[in-house]
Amino acid sequence: MKLEPVHSSSAPAAIGPYSQAVKVGNLLFCSGQIALDPKTTQIVGKTAAEQADQVLKNLTAVLAAGGATLAHVARTTIYLVSMADFAAVNEVYARHFGNHKPARATVAVKELPKAGLVEIDCIACL
Repeated sequence: MKLEPVHSSSAPAAIGPYSQAVKVGNLLFCSGQIALDPKTTQIVGKTAAEQADQVLKNLTAVLAAGGATLAHVARTTIYLVSMADFAAVNEVYARHFGNHKPARATVAVKELPKAGLVEIDCIACL
């Protein structure tokens, strides 16, 4: 199968040697997004909830570039610097996904790039 890199100028450019997403057949593998403003590449939001909103906007832009929406997402992984933010991030996540409930894992991590508080990656089916 062909591996096709996916890029969106509406999401922050990758901050390392990786693609925003890679399309393989009918699957879209999206790299983790943090709360970077696509234009300034600065973190948006002081709380995990505020950052989660920007993260999901970034993820939505990457999905769109790959021909998908949040409704196509089969699985997500959420990385939190503090599990104390679990409920607040869940509220934002639920608002973005609506009735769609992909499979999910949530993992506590010591730190994230650029001192972010939350990161989310996903796999979508086209």
